Amino acid sequence: MPKFVFLWTDIFVLALVAGVVLYALHVRRTPALRAAWAQVGRSASAMSAAVVLFLFTLVAVLDSVHYRPRLPGGGADSGPVYAPVLRSALDDMMTWTQLSQPEATYSAPLAIRQFTKETQIINDEPVRDYPRLKNAGTQLKEDALHYRDLGMRAALGALVGAGLSIVLAVLLTLLQRRHASSMHDVFMRWWRRDIDIPVRAMWLTATVILLVAGVLVALSMDYHVLGTDRVGNDVMKQALKSVRTALVIGTLTTLAMLPPALLFGISAGYFKGRVDDAIQYLYTTLTSIPGVLLIAACVLMMQVYIDTHPEAFPTVTARADLRLFLLCLILGLTGWAGLCRLLRAEVLKLRELEYVQAARAFGVGHWRIMRHHLLPNVMHIVLITMVLQFSGLVLYEAVLSYLGIGVDPSMASFGTMIDASRTEMSRDPMIWWNLLAAFVFMLALVLAANIFADAVQKAFDPRMRNFQPMHAKPTMTKERS
Repeated sequence: MPKFVFLWTDIFVLALVAGVVLYALHVRRTPALRAAWAQVGRSASAMSAAVVLFLFTLVAVLDSVHYRPRLPGGGADSGPVYAPVLRSALDDMMTWTQLSQPEATYSAPLAIRQFTKETQIINDEPVRDYPRLKNAGTQLKEDALHYRDLGMRAALGALVGAGLSIVLAVLLTLLQRRHASSMHDVFMRWWRRDIDIPVRAMWLTATVILLVAGVLVALSMDYHVLGTDRVGNDVMKQALKSVRTALVIGTLTTLAMLPPALLFGISAGYFKGRVDDAIQYLYTTLTSIPGVLLIAACVLMMQVYIDTHPEAFPTVTARADLRLFLLCLILGLTGWAGLCRLLRAEVLKLRELEYVQAARAFGVGHWRIMRHHLLPNVMHIVLITMVLQFSGLVLYEAVLSYLGIGVDPSMASFGTMIDASRTEMSRDPMIWWNLLAAFVFMLALVLAANIFADAVQKAFDPRMRNFQPMHAKPTMTKERS
């Protein structure tokens, strides 16, 4: 039995999933929230983006279940002995493929030979050639069968993905089926978009994901789909493990900036006067300092503490995780000024409305007014800002890691991948697949987050709220002469 380990970010990810479930239950009991989220659910683009975000979240959750494998040995007196290296559920899933099998150095995507030449001894004579990879194309008897094997594996993966897509369509039809409705009628209803939820768009998005995933899994059984890096590690494995880092930075940083932004923003707009002047002076001073310099100073002080207390970290992963956790808190505590300004401006208008004035006239306390009257009416701004900030923070992590003040170098992230490709792109021949993998994964994550954020903004912003009716097919009528 392995020893499960809960890192700081693991606890946050699991708590975040539980929080989303509790929020969903709260939405079901609140008519206003249910109506707003129903508008988001009627958007085909938003629900397609939600499917992509769900996939990324699933990868992050699997990578957040950490444990230390039990080593053979250890007696009844000494107790079990565990490995010093942490593994995750995602690592165990990747052991079924070639993603966890390293090579000597660079190899191109789907290649069976090394990217660089090496001197080999063949027939007692030194020959400089591209050596065969140890863990790619091992079933090939000769190099001429390489492309044929790739085509067969890709076709098999696409066939499996298509089969899973059909199974998903059947399950969706069963979920939408009513008492006496036939399967065909129910299928045609959601295929023709005669229901409120855009099931067809979600199914088509999931179908594309299943087809791509099927091809990638089939190819990764015996090949490095996105190649390997300088030390021979699989690039796709690094990209998959970077997803968790990006999601943690985007969500934890956003949540870390909420308490000071809510407290200072609402207080400045409600009390005005000296309180407003003091808070304005605080965030004006904070924003006048270059953000990168402030973050770099905090990160360096944090790193000094980590380096001087090595006994507090049993594994390298625990040390890197603490740095990631503290980096998110630093980004949140230094980036709340923008949201604070928005909340202050909104509260300045709300405090003059009749219901707030009536509450003050009846002697209701200031904090009760702020909590029960002002806070619920600015939550649409908070929610919109949180979703919009997420994509920006994912990109910001890449910039910080590129500058060397981001996550720990031992932790996989899109920033470290981009930083590693800095010298790879300038060499001849060029190593392009490391940067391409980071670009594709970041593009999918950020684009899905932005599309979903646009739908949330339209649904929750009172100035843009426009509840759309259920889709109905237009009917053609002929004019009578």
